[in-house]
Amino acid sequence: MAQGSSGNATPRTSRHRLVRFFLIAVGWLSVGLGVIGIFLPVLPTTPFLLLAAACFARSSPRFYHWLVNNKRLGPWIRDYLEGNGIPLKGKVYAIALMWISIGFSCWLVPSAWARGFMLLSAVLVTIYILRQKTMSQR
Repeated sequence: MAQGSSGNATPRTSRHRLVRFFLIAVGWLSVGLGVIGIFLPVLPTTPFLLLAAACFARSSPRFYHWLVNNKRLGPWIRDYLEGNGIPLKGKVYAIALMWISIGFSCWLVPSAWARGFMLLSAVLVTIYILRQKTMSQR
């Protein structure tokens, strides 16, 4: 990422208008779910805000900077981006909800190769999340 005039990284956006529109929509949906997760204990906040930041990074530098610098939401993202880690609660919820949804998907999908792919993906994402630094609870 290139450096902007404010010192914050300026993300590279997609050249395709439809891709940008889709990423912005997913980003705002993720922001909404992340905000709900602040108040609803069964919904993780950090993974949704990280997804929103990733979507905005590829679609809208303005939304990306707004989210990362937001007084209330920004610390969750900055902690991760600065290498401070992910809260334990976020890790637990992300892994649990992922395995529940993958398990349900495997139950619905009859194809063995699709089940294998989903399970492999879940294992790899779980390993990735577990290898991230764990920060103290908020």
